[in-house]
Amino acid sequence: MTTDSDRDILRAKEPTESLEDFTIEDPYLRWQVQEGVKVIHDFAFDDLNAVELGTWERKGGNGAIINIPYPVLTNDSQLIEIKPGGRSEPEHHMYEEYVYVLSGRGATTVWAPGSSDKRTFEWKKGSLFSIPLNCWYEHFNGSGDEPARYLAVTNAPLVMRLFNDHDFIFGSDVAVKSRYGSTDDFFSGNGKLYSGRVWASNFIPNAPDMPLYAWEARGAGGVNAFFQMAGNSSKAHVSEFPVGTYKKAHRHGPGANLVLLSGDAGYSLIWTKEDMSDMRKADWKVDSLVIVPSEGCVHQHFNSGSRRARYLALTPGLMGQRAPRAGQGEGADVSMKDGGYQIEYEDENPLVLDLFEEECLKHNAMPDMRRFFPGRAAFKAKLPG
Repeated sequence: MTTDSDRDILRAKEPTESLEDFTIEDPYLRWQVQEGVKVIHDFAFDDLNAVELGTWERKGGNGAIINIPYPVLTNDSQLIEIKPGGRSEPEHHMYEEYVYVLSGRGATTVWAPGSSDKRTFEWKKGSLFSIPLNCWYEHFNGSGDEPARYLAVTNAPLVMRLFNDHDFIFGSDVAVKSRYGSTDDFFSGNGKLYSGRVWASNFIPNAPDMPLYAWEARGAGGVNAFFQMAGNSSKAHVSEFPVGTYKKAHRHGPGANLVLLSGDAGYSLIWTKEDMSDMRKADWKVDSLVIVPSEGCVHQHFNSGSRRARYLALTPGLMGQRAPRAGQGEGADVSMKDGGYQIEYEDENPLVLDLFEEECLKHNAMPDMRRFFPGRAAFKAKLPG
């Protein structure tokens, strides 16, 4: 039986502090401030090698963090430059990290917490690798004359908010054995191909030249490989498509980082409204970066140049909420008419093809997309030159 005294205990009391006094600040933003690093809010960069960096001595010289202009920061893209003959300070952390080398050459040493068994592998421009979860690592610039620059994409914002404990993120001595076996061939570049174009390897020596496999559902003769690296829940893949073609538009969550690996001209279109009235065009070339800037944002990639176009996609993933479905792109290659997130060629806005043909003319390239639109007149414009 509830007594009057019990009712007094259960009765709501007037607050003694304001809600602002209880509000917890964003752990990820707090970390940025502690690092004292330059932060850039944007989603399209013409040339990552030309982006001006700030001082980040702990990382080996200079750096900047790139965040998309989105209400809740979901991507952590770190652009780092190690000075000639320089090295980063040893570090380890409980978030996943992919590294793509933009310029220079060097080496990385990795070791598990509490272990003296260190493994060192060499890298160069075009190399891709992942730091195993909570392993110690240190990067070295192998040149005494030129800096080495790389892009690192992590899931730090999600992990920092989940645990909200700086000491745990960067100070845990737990060796995650399922993520790092400390074997001689862990960073050898050897790998295994699984169905659905999944390549399992912890080190890709040269992503711009690695073999890729057909992915017809994404359109126009494109090829692709998904990566499984270091047991990550965050994801990476490489896609390539022929001259004079473009991929089908689709949408997914924010934060996917697309780095152009090859091709001499192209662009991406990004929009959210059905009539494309808010469309943004981001031109790209080798080492350009385009980041999907918002939830549900439709985007589409175009090769308007004279060489095959290849890009690397690095994304924070879904923190294990859903396992990658090999070959399906989690609905990104399924038509919206069938419950997926892809716009088929026949359903796209006619302005998309018109703009593409204009862009091809600018770069002396022959567009090859009219075959997918049998109801539209054949392309007859004369190429310049």
